[in-house]
Amino acid sequence: MANKWVYMFSEGDMTMRNLLGGKGANLAEMTSIGLPVPQGFTITTEACTQYYEDGRKISDEIMAQVMDGVKKMEEINGKKFGDLNNPLLVSVRSGARASMPGMMDTILNLGLNDDVVAAMIKGNPDPAFERFVYDSYRRFIQMFSDVVMEVGKKYFEQLIDKMKEEKGVKFDVDLTAADLKTLAEQFKDEYKKQLGTDFPSDPVEQLKLAIEAVFRSWDNPRANVYRRDNDIPYSWGTAVNVMPMVFGNLNNESGTGVAFTRDPATGEKKLMGEFLINAQGEDVVAGVRTPMPITQMEQEFPEAYHEFIKVCETLENHYHDMQDMEFTVENKKLYMLQCRNGKRTAQAALQIACDLVDEGHKTEEEAVLMIDPRNLDTLLHPQFDAKALKAATPMGKGLGASPGAACGKVVFTADDAEAWNAKGEKVILVRLETSPEDITGMKASQGILTVRGGMTSHAAVVARGMGTCCVSGCGDIKMDEENKKFELAGKTFHEGDYISIDGSTGNIYDGIIPTVDASIAGTFGRVMSWADKYRTLKVRTNADTPTDAKKARELGAEGIGLCRTEHMFFEADRIAAFREMICSDTVEERKAALAKIEPMQQGDFEALYEALEGNPVTIRFLDPPLHEFVPTEEEDIKKLADAQGKTVDQIKAIIASLHEFNPMMGHRGCRLAVTYPEIAEMQTKAIIKAAINVKKNHPDWTVKPEIMIPLIGDVKELKFVKKVVVETADAEIAAAGSDLSYEVGTMIEIPRAALTADEIAKEADFFCFGTNDLTQMTYGFSRDDAGKFLGAYYDAKIFESDPFAKLDQTGVGKLMKMAIDLGKPVNSKLHCGICGEHGGDPTSVEFCHEIGLDYVSCSPFRVPIARLAAAQAAIKSK
Repeated sequence: MANKWVYMFSEGDMTMRNLLGGKGANLAEMTSIGLPVPQGFTITTEACTQYYEDGRKISDEIMAQVMDGVKKMEEINGKKFGDLNNPLLVSVRSGARASMPGMMDTILNLGLNDDVVAAMIKGNPDPAFERFVYDSYRRFIQMFSDVVMEVGKKYFEQLIDKMKEEKGVKFDVDLTAADLKTLAEQFKDEYKKQLGTDFPSDPVEQLKLAIEAVFRSWDNPRANVYRRDNDIPYSWGTAVNVMPMVFGNLNNESGTGVAFTRDPATGEKKLMGEFLINAQGEDVVAGVRTPMPITQMEQEFPEAYHEFIKVCETLENHYHDMQDMEFTVENKKLYMLQCRNGKRTAQAALQIACDLVDEGHKTEEEAVLMIDPRNLDTLLHPQFDAKALKAATPMGKGLGASPGAACGKVVFTADDAEAWNAKGEKVILVRLETSPEDITGMKASQGILTVRGGMTSHAAVVARGMGTCCVSGCGDIKMDEENKKFELAGKTFHEGDYISIDGSTGNIYDGIIPTVDASIAGTFGRVMSWADKYRTLKVRTNADTPTDAKKARELGAEGIGLCRTEHMFFEADRIAAFREMICSDTVEERKAALAKIEPMQQGDFEALYEALEGNPVTIRFLDPPLHEFVPTEEEDIKKLADAQGKTVDQIKAIIASLHEFNPMMGHRGCRLAVTYPEIAEMQTKAIIKAAINVKKNHPDWTVKPEIMIPLIGDVKELKFVKKVVVETADAEIAAAGSDLSYEVGTMIEIPRAALTADEIAKEADFFCFGTNDLTQMTYGFSRDDAGKFLGAYYDAKIFESDPFAKLDQTGVGKLMKMAIDLGKPVNSKLHCGICGEHGGDPTSVEFCHEIGLDYVSCSPFRVPIARLAAAQAAIKSK
């Protein structure tokens, strides 16, 4: 046969993840090691790609193989699909090769229709069974309508709430069989009202539509946002798993649960999870009812619980990692529905990695590879100030679902969170429960607080993945989403009121509690020492102030890869002198103005050298266009005119003359030094004098300034500016009787520089890739304006990620590689680094390792991320 699109669980294993998706590969693996898995089949990720290639249609060939799978499933399970006497009901679930919790769709209880329901009840006259059948039917109609036909679930929620209100009950479980039968009828009417057609009763049609819906959900907005944030390529597609239903909502001897073999928040080695009696899996994950802790399952279903404990042990020993499992108990019998390596917080990831090494499950290298570098960010995030916290009394408590501390203004919708965040407000998103559509609002919030839902609810899992503080399941909150208010501990909170939440303890506080920076714990140091042992790339930091430099050193930076000197000009006393320079008419006037700045610059550089204690410091000459420094307010213009002895109009004329149509490609970088060599001269003096002084005070340090000339496009520019630098520096060194040595290098940020790197390398001691500008110049995008249209590029799948956040390896990367390949043979001492934003992005760091850079440089808080990513790159390339 041409293509195999469908695999029974008994035909696969965990190595087939790319084809069967994570869920399918693990169901196959659990089957092969003899665990109790309801036997079904997986439709491959290739079938998903084919579905999109065929214009979002499932081909006859794929559908024929699916029906073959159904036939085999009927034989294994002894039930028939659509049969009245012994019907086979199935679940249809997504499963991409990378875990994407809650982003794609699931349909349970598929195969029910009026006839099947009637036949099932007729075969079992127990009223409790009748209730179960109608409960499953109303769930199926609701899920199918919502997921497959895209009728909003709110219509059905409203009908359920109305029914509960009429019957005077609080939970779905309290509704009778007759109530649920009425609901099922109301749901079908709602379906017809919304779509104009009857609810489909043919199980085969139901199945085909459901499979299409899962494929389609690979391209839904929330999945696209999640994929972009987690570097998951669109081309991967999702698999679909079809398996027989086991019913946790059959009766009170049944239930459903989600569990982790270790605590996903702290990493502690203990079983953690939640269980609901008489419920389906969606109830636990969606947080509709707040579940009981897994340990209580031992009292309710002792046999199933003990079997489950054994399964946990088997899985952890088999996968050598913390497992996240979904299971159902039907009539006291355990069934495993899913296992995967569990999502965990950064803190837990470090703890688990260290424990697995100590337990002999992992080598150091394997442990380093286990940790997602991007998650380290959260460890460095603020915690509440201990003193302030001691003095504060929590006014409520939920579950500490994702650690960290957050305080901000209350908002009630994802859209409001985005809008307020855009205005610079810090917000806490408070919801009854979050749904996958809320992801952009969750990203815009400092923290998330939900009324319903446990540790495995959507809010909890997604927040942990994003490193956002989350408290879930605070049932004491009386919520009024419609009027944007809630009540807790007798106080009513409205939109815009301040609250503080602690994602580690679950505590909720009224008002603002100050936060402090996190300190780094033991396991962090241990894992980072492994990372440093295996990486070959050095990691430097981008820092312009001693405070940033010190922070970066604490976090393991081995030098400064970029100090932007222009940031030093903006302080009040300096900007005045710099504006004087800009408005001067002669070289002498300019030099006099710059002479006022020189000692201040020198002081800045001395403080940086001190902070770096003999590690390398690369200082970039003035880069931005001059118009960024001139005054815009009338009052400031008048002040400048008076200081210069000029009229306001004369100053305005100078300001107008600096206006450029495209300043990013205008009079900036080395072009300023070509026009005004005195700027380069002043900066050189400040750099060299500072180095001489610090070297004098610390003879044991290696103080060797690296002077970086930005925006070179032609070797003659570099020669011109370098001549100014060398003459000035050598004169200062001779005058001081010092033996200081220094380097002069350049930034490669114009494509022409990369193309002519062999010529430039003859004049440069080092190259540093300024990938923000190199990306901008290579694409011809303005990085300040690209955000306005990149959204359309993501939607059209032209781009999968923001080229300013994740290095474009095929275009910009090719230029970088070319520059190294051309430059190094010409100058064997040439060292190369990167200092754009990409220096702290894990996939970009891996690329830098591959093309042979010597170091990456990134902002202080990203230094640990770069250290870990560099180690992973080195281990993988072995």
